[in-house]
Amino acid sequence: MDRTALAAFLRSRRDTLRPQDLGLPVSPRRRVKGLRREEVAQIAVMSVDYYSRLERGSGTQPSTAMLDVLARALRMSLDERDHLYRLAGHNVPDRLLSSPHVAPGLQRVLGSLSHTPAFIVSDIGITLSQNTLAAALFGDHNRHHGEEASAIYRWFMQPETERILYSGEDQQRQGRAFVSALRIAAARHGKHSPAAKLTHRLHQHSSEFAEIWKRHEVTRRFEDRKIIMHPEIGTIRFDCSALFTEDQTQTLVVLTTTPRSHDAEQLQLLSVVGQHRFSSTA
Repeated sequence: MDRTALAAFLRSRRDTLRPQDLGLPVSPRRRVKGLRREEVAQIAVMSVDYYSRLERGSGTQPSTAMLDVLARALRMSLDERDHLYRLAGHNVPDRLLSSPHVAPGLQRVLGSLSHTPAFIVSDIGITLSQNTLAAALFGDHNRHHGEEASAIYRWFMQPETERILYSGEDQQRQGRAFVSALRIAAARHGKHSPAAKLTHRLHQHSSEFAEIWKRHEVTRRFEDRKIIMHPEIGTIRFDCSALFTEDQTQTLVVLTTTPRSHDAEQLQLLSVVGQHRFSSTA
């Protein structure tokens, strides 16, 4: 671990960003040209003291999970993320496999979406980043680890909890969309990839997955409409839009409601309930 170089690199990346890049409010009396240390810590969900020590070159070696969080918070490119890993004394992740690193372009768009649910998902169904409303709607996906981090895995292996928000008809469409996306990811990344391993695992333990797999559907689709049955708010109808990275490995999913509709009122209520829940557990 090169503490001096790591500290200088973190400071340089912080100086290149502006609060508006991360969806933070801008004060007219602001004197710092880039982000403040506490703002980086806020976005990365870590203590200000720990991040400050990293920038001073006196911090302990950060874990790979912490590096991924910092790379996302500081909007690093893949090359910058790899450099961050090397400075911290870790092996660089394989780019050919599904990565927790979020495409900076998608992250910037997500950061600008605060009034509607939005999240970034990998091609094997792992939520890489989600805003507050998405967490209020679907739950905080950061709590899932290992195989369970994939929504595709949870859909077929834990249907009693994962499908509670969907009606029967929507469950069928969602299941087919998941299998189709996994088929594309497995073909793209190869037989030794996490996508291929997930495919094998689901074939072994889910007859439903195996039956859908036989259809050989390969269309990456997100239904124009989603009907979510929230346990506290009730039914909310959303229009669903998707923005893909150039290599099709990450997707920003945005859910919107018709303005001035009952669904828009339900979404506003969700925002209030979500803020109350998160402040209560903080």
